[in-house]
Amino acid sequence: MPATPVKAVTPVTPVPPVRDFASASVPRHLARGAIGFGLIIGSIALVPVAGPVTLLAAPLALIAFRGCPTCWMVGLAQTVSRGRLERQCVDGVCSLTKAHPGGHGPKGSR
Repeated sequence: MPATPVKAVTPVTPVPPVRDFASASVPRHLARGAIGFGLIIGSIALVPVAGPVTLLAAPLALIAFRGCPTCWMVGLAQTVSRGRLERQCVDGVCSLTKAHPGGHGPKGSR
């Protein structure tokens, strides 16, 4: 009986979902940052005046930041680069390239 050829199977690795912290516009993102940092600074600065109850405002900054301050910084970079860079994945290899002039613009610009 002749041997049947065995086909090599290459495992397919799924691309993990990319977490998007970007806002629709840079001014909107900066406003969220001002609110978040204002809440953190205000809650700490007001402790001598109003007591420790003011620290309850600090967790609200996490909502404004959509996470921690680092998440806000990542979102700022994503917001600024949106429409200028695009991610292309071919055969499981991803790279960043300049966006085409006729491509998609920033979210919410239409």
